[in-house]
Amino acid sequence: MTTPDTGATPAAAATAHTDASTTRPDTNGNHDGNPTRTPPPGKAPAARPPRRGPADPVRSLMHRHQELCARAVDALEIAAGLEAHGVTDRTAARFRHRDVFSLAEELYARVPRSEAPDARPDERPHLPVRVPARGSRGVRAVLHLLPGAVCVAAVAALASAGTATPAVRTGVGAAGGALVALAVRLAVRSGPLRLRHRGAGSRTAGLWVCWTAGYAVYGDWLLGQLLAGGPDLPGTTPRAAVATAVALAFALAPAAGCARWFAARGRRGVAASRGLGELAARVRPLLLAATLLFLSALVALLLGADAVFGSDGTTALAAAAALGVLLFLARLLAVHGFPEAAATGLAWAAALEALALSLVLIARLPGLPPLGVPVEALTTAVGPAAVPAVACTAAAAGLLVHGLRALTGACAHWPAPSGPAEAHRP
Repeated sequence: MTTPDTGATPAAAATAHTDASTTRPDTNGNHDGNPTRTPPPGKAPAARPPRRGPADPVRSLMHRHQELCARAVDALEIAAGLEAHGVTDRTAARFRHRDVFSLAEELYARVPRSEAPDARPDERPHLPVRVPARGSRGVRAVLHLLPGAVCVAAVAALASAGTATPAVRTGVGAAGGALVALAVRLAVRSGPLRLRHRGAGSRTAGLWVCWTAGYAVYGDWLLGQLLAGGPDLPGTTPRAAVATAVALAFALAPAAGCARWFAARGRRGVAASRGLGELAARVRPLLLAATLLFLSALVALLLGADAVFGSDGTTALAAAAALGVLLFLARLLAVHGFPEAAATGLAWAAALEALALSLVLIARLPGLPPLGVPVEALTTAVGPAAVPAVACTAAAAGLLVHGLRALTGACAHWPAPSGPAEAHRP
Protein backbone atom coordinates (compact mmCIF):
# COMPACT_ATOMS: atom_id res chain seq x y z
CA MET A 1 0.00 0.00 0.00
CA THR A 2 1.42 3.32 -1.08
CA THR A 3 1.04 6.71 0.55
CA PRO A 4 -0.02 9.80 -1.35
CA ASP A 5 2.70 12.07 -2.77
CA THR A 6 1.42 14.97 -0.71
CA GLY A 7 1.56 13.04 2.54
CA ALA A 8 4.43 12.59 5.01
CA THR A 9 5.38 10.00 7.51
CA PRO A 10 4.97 10.89 11.21
CA ALA A 11 8.78 10.85 11.79
CA ALA A 12 9.42 13.23 8.92
CA ALA A 13 6.73 15.55 10.17
CA ALA A 14 8.30 15.63 13.61
CA THR A 15 11.69 16.40 12.13
CA ALA A 16 10.30 19.22 10.05
CA HIS A 17 8.54 20.69 13.06
CA THR A 18 11.77 20.65 15.08
CA ASP A 19 13.78 22.38 12.34
CA ALA A 20 11.15 25.03 11.97
CA SER A 21 11.04 25.73 15.66
CA THR A 22 14.80 26.26 15.82
CA THR A 23 14.88 28.71 12.93
CA ARG A 24 15.09 32.34 14.10
CA PRO A 25 14.09 35.38 12.08
CA ASP A 26 16.62 38.11 11.49
CA THR A 27 16.16 41.69 12.53
CA ASN A 28 13.85 42.34 9.53
CA GLY A 29 11.59 39.43 10.41
CA ASN A 30 12.92 37.13 7.64
CA HIS A 31 14.30 33.68 8.14
CA ASP A 32 17.94 33.33 7.13
CA GLY A 33 17.73 29.59 6.87
CA ASN A 34 20.61 29.05 9.33
CA PRO A 35 19.25 27.35 12.41
CA THR A 36 20.37 28.54 15.83
CA ARG A 37 20.48 25.70 18.23
CA THR A 38 19.85 26.24 21.90
CA PRO A 39 22.24 24.67 24.39
CA PRO A 40 21.26 21.32 25.78
CA PRO A 41 19.22 21.48 28.94
CA GLY A 42 21.25 21.25 32.19
CA LYS A 43 24.42 22.94 30.80
CA ALA A 44 24.98 26.63 31.63
CA PRO A 45 27.18 28.89 29.46
CA ALA A 46 30.87 29.02 30.47
CA ALA A 47 31.55 31.75 33.05
CA ARG A 48 33.71 34.63 31.82
CA PRO A 49 36.91 35.25 33.84
CA PRO A 50 36.63 38.19 36.26
CA ARG A 51 38.11 41.40 35.05
CA ARG A 52 40.82 43.10 37.19
CA GLY A 53 40.03 46.68 36.43
CA PRO A 54 39.13 49.01 39.23
CA ALA A 55 39.03 46.01 41.59
CA ASP A 56 42.83 45.62 41.24
CA PRO A 57 44.29 47.96 43.90
CA VAL A 58 47.89 47.44 42.83
CA ARG A 59 47.42 48.62 39.24
CA SER A 60 47.36 52.30 40.18
CA LEU A 61 50.56 51.85 42.20
CA MET A 62 52.17 50.16 39.20
CA HIS A 63 51.45 53.16 36.98
CA ARG A 64 52.56 55.62 39.65
CA HIS A 65 55.95 53.94 40.16
CA GLN A 66 56.39 52.53 36.66
CA GLU A 67 59.96 53.73 36.22
CA LEU A 68 61.08 52.50 39.64
CA CYS A 69 59.63 49.03 39.06
CA ALA A 70 60.95 48.78 35.50
CA ARG A 71 64.54 49.65 36.43
CA ALA A 72 64.70 47.73 39.71
CA VAL A 73 67.06 44.76 39.81
CA ASP A 74 65.42 43.23 42.86
CA ALA A 75 62.17 43.43 44.80
CA LEU A 76 64.17 44.86 47.71
CA GLU A 77 65.09 47.88 45.61
CA ILE A 78 61.40 48.47 44.90
CA ALA A 79 60.67 48.19 48.63
CA ALA A 80 63.33 50.78 49.35
CA GLY A 81 61.92 53.12 46.71
CA LEU A 82 58.37 52.71 47.99
CA GLU A 83 59.43 53.48 51.54
CA ALA A 84 61.32 56.54 50.30
CA HIS A 85 58.02 57.73 48.79
CA GLY A 86 56.21 57.31 52.12
CA VAL A 87 54.69 53.84 51.66
CA THR A 88 54.52 52.01 55.00
CA ASP A 89 53.15 48.66 56.15
CA ARG A 90 49.85 50.36 56.93
CA THR A 91 49.74 51.74 53.39
CA ALA A 92 50.52 48.28 52.00
CA ALA A 93 47.52 46.90 53.88
CA ARG A 94 45.25 49.08 51.73
CA PHE A 95 46.69 47.26 48.73
CA ARG A 96 45.85 43.88 50.31
CA HIS A 97 49.42 43.08 51.41
CA ARG A 98 50.80 42.44 54.86
CA ASP A 99 53.87 44.70 54.46
CA VAL A 100 55.91 46.75 52.02
CA PHE A 101 58.15 43.82 51.08
CA SER A 102 55.19 41.68 50.00
CA LEU A 103 53.82 44.57 47.94
CA ALA A 104 57.21 45.10 46.33
CA GLU A 105 57.41 41.42 45.37
CA GLU A 106 54.10 41.66 43.48
CA LEU A 107 55.18 44.84 41.72
CA TYR A 108 58.48 43.22 40.75
CA ALA A 109 56.64 40.17 39.39
CA ARG A 110 54.03 42.11 37.41
CA VAL A 111 56.06 44.95 35.89
CA PRO A 112 58.30 43.91 32.96
CA ARG A 113 61.97 44.72 33.31
CA SER A 114 63.32 47.67 31.36
CA GLU A 115 66.03 47.01 28.78
CA ALA A 116 67.31 50.57 28.67
CA PRO A 117 70.80 50.98 27.23
CA ASP A 118 72.01 52.73 30.38
CA ALA A 119 71.01 49.84 32.62
CA ARG A 120 73.92 48.26 34.42
CA PRO A 121 74.48 44.80 32.91
CA ASP A 122 76.32 43.41 35.88
CA GLU A 123 73.39 43.72 38.29
CA ARG A 124 71.84 40.47 39.41
CA PRO A 125 68.22 39.89 40.43
CA HIS A 126 69.14 38.58 43.89
CA LEU A 127 71.12 41.51 45.32
CA PRO A 128 74.63 40.03 45.56
CA VAL A 129 77.19 41.63 47.81
CA ARG A 130 80.18 42.24 45.60
CA VAL A 131 83.61 41.82 47.13
CA PRO A 132 86.17 44.13 45.57
CA ALA A 133 89.43 42.70 44.36
CA ARG A 134 92.37 42.61 46.74
CA GLY A 135 94.23 45.19 44.70
CA SER A 136 91.32 47.61 44.95
CA ARG A 137 91.08 47.04 48.69
CA GLY A 138 94.79 47.73 49.07
CA VAL A 139 94.53 51.02 47.19
CA ARG A 140 91.59 52.11 49.33
CA ALA A 141 93.43 51.18 52.52
CA VAL A 142 96.37 53.33 51.46
CA LEU A 143 94.04 56.23 50.65
CA HIS A 144 92.37 55.95 54.06
CA LEU A 145 95.75 56.04 55.79
CA LEU A 146 97.01 58.92 53.65
CA PRO A 147 95.52 61.75 55.82
CA GLY A 148 97.28 60.41 58.89
CA ALA A 149 100.61 60.16 57.07
CA VAL A 150 100.26 63.70 55.69
CA CYS A 151 99.37 65.00 59.16
CA VAL A 152 102.48 63.39 60.70
CA ALA A 153 104.59 64.94 57.94
CA ALA A 154 103.04 68.34 58.62
CA VAL A 155 103.75 68.00 62.34
CA ALA A 156 107.37 67.09 61.57
CA ALA A 157 107.70 70.10 59.26
CA LEU A 158 106.22 72.37 61.92
CA ALA A 159 108.63 71.02 64.53
CA SER A 160 111.61 71.60 62.22
CA ALA A 161 110.54 75.23 61.86
CA GLY A 162 110.71 75.81 65.59
CA THR A 163 113.29 78.61 65.33
CA ALA A 164 111.58 80.34 62.43
CA THR A 165 109.52 83.51 62.68
CA PRO A 166 105.86 83.27 63.72
CA ALA A 167 104.77 84.10 60.19
CA VAL A 168 106.75 81.18 58.76
CA ARG A 169 105.41 78.79 61.37
CA THR A 170 101.87 79.94 60.68
CA GLY A 171 102.39 79.43 56.96
CA VAL A 172 103.78 75.93 57.49
CA GLY A 173 100.82 75.04 59.70
CA ALA A 174 98.32 76.40 57.17
CA ALA A 175 99.96 74.49 54.32
CA GLY A 176 99.94 71.30 56.35
CA GLY A 177 96.27 71.72 57.17
CA ALA A 178 95.41 72.29 53.50
CA LEU A 179 97.30 69.14 52.47
CA VAL A 180 95.51 67.10 55.14
CA ALA A 181 92.15 68.40 53.89
CA LEU A 182 93.05 67.41 50.31
CA ALA A 183 94.09 63.94 51.49
CA VAL A 184 90.79 63.51 53.35
CA ARG A 185 88.83 64.59 50.28
CA LEU A 186 90.73 62.11 48.14
CA ALA A 187 90.17 59.29 50.64
CA VAL A 188 86.39 59.71 50.86
CA ARG A 189 85.84 59.76 47.10
CA SER A 190 85.87 55.96 46.98
CA GLY A 191 85.02 53.08 49.23
CA PRO A 192 82.37 52.88 51.94
CA LEU A 193 82.61 56.60 52.75
CA ARG A 194 81.79 57.71 49.20
CA LEU A 195 78.59 59.73 48.83
CA ARG A 196 76.03 58.30 46.43
CA HIS A 197 73.25 60.75 47.29
CA ARG A 198 74.10 64.36 46.50
CA GLY A 199 71.82 66.83 48.20
CA ALA A 200 71.70 70.36 49.48
CA GLY A 201 73.21 69.29 52.80
CA SER A 202 76.28 67.74 51.19
CA ARG A 203 77.32 71.15 49.80
CA THR A 204 77.40 72.82 53.21
CA ALA A 205 78.60 69.89 55.30
CA GLY A 206 82.18 70.42 54.13
CA LEU A 207 82.20 73.91 55.62
CA TRP A 208 81.02 72.68 59.03
CA VAL A 209 83.54 69.82 58.97
CA CYS A 210 86.37 72.27 58.37
CA TRP A 211 85.15 74.50 61.20
CA THR A 212 84.72 71.73 63.79
CA ALA A 213 88.04 70.08 62.85
CA GLY A 214 89.85 73.43 62.92
CA TYR A 215 88.36 74.24 66.31
CA ALA A 216 89.48 70.85 67.64
CA VAL A 217 93.06 71.71 66.65
CA TYR A 218 93.23 75.46 67.42
CA GLY A 219 90.02 76.26 69.31
CA ASP A 220 91.31 75.70 72.83
CA TRP A 221 94.27 78.00 72.21
CA LEU A 222 92.03 80.65 70.65
CA LEU A 223 89.49 80.58 73.49
CA GLY A 224 92.24 80.85 76.07
CA GLN A 225 93.69 83.86 74.27
CA LEU A 226 90.27 85.55 74.09
CA LEU A 227 89.62 85.01 77.79
CA ALA A 228 93.05 86.52 78.59
CA GLY A 229 92.35 89.63 76.52
CA GLY A 230 94.19 88.58 73.35
CA PRO A 231 95.22 87.36 70.95
CA ASP A 232 97.99 89.77 70.05
CA LEU A 233 98.19 89.24 66.32
CA PRO A 234 100.33 88.93 64.26
CA GLY A 235 103.07 88.42 66.83
CA THR A 236 101.50 85.29 68.37
CA THR A 237 101.97 81.81 66.89
CA PRO A 238 98.87 79.58 67.13
CA ARG A 239 99.41 76.48 69.26
CA ALA A 240 97.91 73.34 67.75
CA ALA A 241 96.59 70.29 69.58
CA VAL A 242 98.98 67.92 67.81
CA ALA A 243 97.81 64.65 69.39
CA THR A 244 94.19 65.42 68.56
CA ALA A 245 95.02 66.30 64.95
CA VAL A 246 97.05 63.13 64.34
CA ALA A 247 94.47 60.84 65.97
CA LEU A 248 91.56 62.33 63.99
CA ALA A 249 93.52 62.05 60.74
CA PHE A 250 94.27 58.37 61.30
CA ALA A 251 90.66 57.74 62.45
CA LEU A 252 89.53 57.79 58.82
CA ALA A 253 90.69 54.19 58.36
CA PRO A 254 88.60 52.66 61.20
CA ALA A 255 85.68 54.86 60.16
CA ALA A 256 85.79 53.31 56.68
CA GLY A 257 85.97 49.81 58.14
CA CYS A 258 83.02 50.39 60.49
CA ALA A 259 80.98 51.97 57.69
CA ARG A 260 81.65 48.98 55.42
CA TRP A 261 80.66 46.56 58.19
CA PHE A 262 77.44 48.44 58.90
CA ALA A 263 76.49 48.66 55.20
CA ALA A 264 77.07 44.95 54.58
CA ARG A 265 75.15 43.85 57.66
CA GLY A 266 72.37 46.31 56.87
CA ARG A 267 71.86 44.87 53.38
CA ARG A 268 71.76 41.38 54.82
CA GLY A 269 69.18 42.56 57.34
CA VAL A 270 67.00 43.88 54.53
CA ALA A 271 67.24 40.56 52.69
CA ALA A 272 66.34 38.56 55.82
CA SER A 273 63.52 40.81 57.09
CA ARG A 274 59.87 40.38 56.20
CA GLY A 275 58.64 43.72 57.48
CA LEU A 276 59.77 47.19 58.43
CA GLY A 277 59.46 46.46 62.12
CA GLU A 278 61.69 43.41 61.85
CA LEU A 279 64.20 45.38 59.77
CA ALA A 280 64.34 48.16 62.37
CA ALA A 281 64.93 45.61 65.12
CA ARG A 282 67.85 44.21 63.13
CA VAL A 283 69.49 47.52 62.14
CA ARG A 284 69.36 49.43 65.46
CA PRO A 285 71.84 47.12 67.23
CA LEU A 286 74.07 47.28 64.15
CA LEU A 287 74.22 51.07 64.29
CA LEU A 288 74.99 51.08 68.01
CA ALA A 289 77.64 48.40 67.54
CA ALA A 290 79.30 50.26 64.65
CA THR A 291 79.36 53.48 66.68
CA LEU A 292 80.87 51.79 69.74
CA LEU A 293 83.41 49.97 67.59
CA PHE A 294 84.54 53.21 65.99
CA LEU A 295 84.63 54.98 69.37
CA SER A 296 86.86 52.24 70.78
CA ALA A 297 89.27 52.52 67.85
CA LEU A 298 89.30 56.32 68.14
CA VAL A 299 90.03 56.27 71.86
CA ALA A 300 92.92 53.87 71.22
CA LEU A 301 94.30 56.26 68.58
CA LEU A 302 93.94 59.24 70.93
CA LEU A 303 95.75 57.45 73.75
CA GLY A 304 98.54 56.41 71.41
CA ALA A 305 98.88 59.94 70.02
CA ASP A 306 98.97 61.37 73.55
CA ALA A 307 101.77 58.97 74.42
CA VAL A 308 103.82 59.95 71.35
CA PHE A 309 103.17 63.68 70.95
CA GLY A 310 102.25 64.68 74.50
CA SER A 311 98.90 64.73 76.24
CA ASP A 312 96.45 67.59 75.69
CA GLY A 313 94.44 66.67 78.80
CA THR A 314 91.55 64.42 79.66
CA THR A 315 88.95 66.99 78.62
CA ALA A 316 90.64 67.48 75.26
CA LEU A 317 90.60 63.70 74.74
CA ALA A 318 86.88 63.59 75.49
CA ALA A 319 86.24 66.51 73.13
CA ALA A 320 88.21 64.82 70.32
CA ALA A 321 86.34 61.54 70.87
CA ALA A 322 83.00 63.37 70.73
CA LEU A 323 84.03 65.15 67.53
CA GLY A 324 85.16 61.88 65.94
CA VAL A 325 81.83 60.18 66.70
CA LEU A 326 79.99 63.23 65.38
CA LEU A 327 81.91 63.16 62.10
CA PHE A 328 81.42 59.38 61.79
CA LEU A 329 77.65 59.54 62.31
CA ALA A 330 77.32 62.51 59.97
CA ARG A 331 79.20 60.71 57.22
CA LEU A 332 77.21 57.52 57.79
CA LEU A 333 73.94 59.42 57.45
CA ALA A 334 75.16 61.20 54.32
CA VAL A 335 76.35 57.96 52.70
CA HIS A 336 72.99 56.28 53.32
CA GLY A 337 70.93 59.08 51.84
CA PHE A 338 70.46 61.70 54.59
CA PRO A 339 72.95 64.51 53.85
CA GLU A 340 70.63 67.23 55.15
CA ALA A 341 70.45 65.63 58.61
CA ALA A 342 74.24 65.21 58.64
CA ALA A 343 74.80 68.85 57.75
CA THR A 344 72.30 69.95 60.40
CA GLY A 345 74.12 68.08 63.18
CA LEU A 346 77.49 69.49 62.14
CA ALA A 347 76.03 72.98 61.86
CA TRP A 348 74.68 72.81 65.42
CA ALA A 349 78.09 71.85 66.79
CA ALA A 350 79.79 74.62 64.81
CA ALA A 351 77.15 77.13 65.95
CA LEU A 352 77.65 76.29 69.64
CA GLU A 353 81.42 76.64 69.33
CA ALA A 354 81.10 79.93 67.45
CA LEU A 355 78.60 81.16 70.05
CA ALA A 356 81.09 80.53 72.86
CA LEU A 357 83.77 82.57 71.09
CA SER A 358 81.27 85.31 70.24
CA LEU A 359 80.04 85.64 73.81
CA VAL A 360 83.59 86.20 75.04
CA LEU A 361 84.10 88.95 72.44
CA ILE A 362 80.70 90.55 73.08
CA ALA A 363 81.41 90.59 76.83
CA ARG A 364 84.19 93.12 76.16
CA LEU A 365 81.62 95.73 75.19
CA PRO A 366 80.48 98.19 77.88
CA GLY A 367 77.57 96.88 79.91
CA LEU A 368 77.74 93.35 78.48
CA PRO A 369 80.32 91.52 80.65
CA PRO A 370 77.67 89.14 82.12
CA LEU A 371 77.29 87.48 78.70
CA GLY A 372 80.74 85.95 78.99
CA VAL A 373 80.25 84.58 82.51
CA PRO A 374 78.93 81.10 81.46
CA VAL A 375 81.88 80.46 79.17
CA GLU A 376 84.37 81.75 81.75
CA ALA A 377 82.86 79.61 84.48
CA LEU A 378 82.88 76.47 82.32
CA THR A 379 86.45 77.09 81.21
CA THR A 380 87.65 77.76 84.76
CA ALA A 381 86.00 74.62 86.13
CA VAL A 382 86.87 72.12 83.38
CA GLY A 383 89.12 73.78 80.82
CA PRO A 384 88.81 75.33 77.35
CA ALA A 385 88.18 71.89 75.81
CA ALA A 386 84.84 71.74 77.64
CA VAL A 387 83.24 73.93 74.96
CA PRO A 388 83.85 71.54 72.03
CA ALA A 389 83.18 68.57 74.29
CA VAL A 390 79.69 69.85 75.14
CA ALA A 391 78.93 71.02 71.60
CA CYS A 392 80.06 67.85 69.83
CA THR A 393 78.52 65.50 72.40
CA ALA A 394 75.12 67.17 72.09
CA ALA A 395 75.26 67.14 68.29
CA ALA A 396 76.48 63.52 68.16
CA ALA A 397 73.68 62.42 70.50
CA GLY A 398 71.14 64.12 68.26
CA LEU A 399 72.52 62.44 65.13
CA LEU A 400 72.55 59.05 66.87
CA VAL A 401 68.89 59.39 67.85
CA HIS A 402 68.02 60.45 64.31
CA GLY A 403 70.07 57.60 62.85
CA LEU A 404 68.28 55.02 64.98
CA ARG A 405 65.10 56.09 63.19
CA ALA A 406 66.35 57.01 59.70
CA LEU A 407 68.88 54.24 59.09
CA THR A 408 66.42 51.48 60.03
CA GLY A 409 64.40 51.84 56.83
CA ALA A 410 64.83 49.84 53.63
CA CYS A 411 65.50 53.03 51.65
CA ALA A 412 68.76 53.50 53.56
CA HIS A 413 70.23 50.19 52.36
CA TRP A 414 70.49 50.09 48.59
CA PRO A 415 72.26 47.33 46.66
CA ALA A 416 76.03 47.29 46.86
CA PRO A 417 77.78 49.18 44.05
CA SER A 418 79.03 46.99 41.24
CA GLY A 419 82.69 46.38 40.72
CA PRO A 420 85.25 43.66 40.11
CA ALA A 421 84.57 40.68 42.27
CA GLU A 422 86.38 37.56 43.18
CA ALA A 423 83.52 35.90 44.97
CA HIS A 424 79.93 36.49 45.94
CA ARG A 425 78.49 36.20 49.39
CA PRO A 426 74.97 34.85 49.81
